[in-house]
Amino acid sequence: MGENKNTEIMLKDIGMIYRTNDNKDVTALTSVNLDIQKGEFVSLVGPSGCGKTTLLRIIADLITPTSGEIKIAGETPREARLKRRYGIVFQGAVLYEWRTVLKNIMLPLEIMNVPKDEQEERAMKMLELVGLTEFANHYPNQLSGGMQQRVGIARALAIQPEILLMDEPFSALDEFTREKLHVDLLKIWRKTNKTIIFVTHNISESVFLSDKVCVLSPHPGRLSAVVDINLARPRTMEMKTTQEFTNLVAKVRNSFEGV
Repeated sequence: MGENKNTEIMLKDIGMIYRTNDNKDVTALTSVNLDIQKGEFVSLVGPSGCGKTTLLRIIADLITPTSGEIKIAGETPREARLKRRYGIVFQGAVLYEWRTVLKNIMLPLEIMNVPKDEQEERAMKMLELVGLTEFANHYPNQLSGGMQQRVGIARALAIQPEILLMDEPFSALDEFTREKLHVDLLKIWRKTNKTIIFVTHNISESVFLSDKVCVLSPHPGRLSAVVDINLARPRTMEMKTTQEFTNLVAKVRNSFEGV
């Protein structure tokens, strides 16, 4: 894929091979080529074992691919990570129970040695962004699962990253909470204009949220298709009942190979 001036993430011939304990090679990813544009919302969707989380971890510089090249706005993943271009939201909120919501959001800013006044100011702005201002002095065990995930998003955004990486952040939540967070996340994305890469195994979720859905298939992990999602924005729950939405879900489902 040809890189253009708006390309934020460029993946070229990415491959990842793991060595098992019994000295066998397992191919997690093979020959992945993908360009992600600045400000795009991109989902990586696929069944377990297709390599979607591996690909996210490669982008985040948490693991190094065995082959291929990756550039983040022209830099290596390591250079991008050291410049804190990434914010990461995991499947669980991973909050410290002994710290208040505000203090949890301030934690990465403390580590970065941001001045104390600025830490609190930025954390409060992020709390406002995710709609939890009144819960600043609560503790995580006083919050619902959905609220905890919003705190996790606020903490990831507090470092002012350019790219938000999300690894199945809503998979443990009930359907009602998940749908509410879909709308909340899209509002946050619209306000912040971040590039978002969202890992999920839920096809409907990927279609509802994304500008494009990258379909990964297993054995070995590979990019089977990139499906453009041309639904109007802002997205609404009513869209899920339309034929257009149903057709896009079917198109993504039919793009899997060898499942």
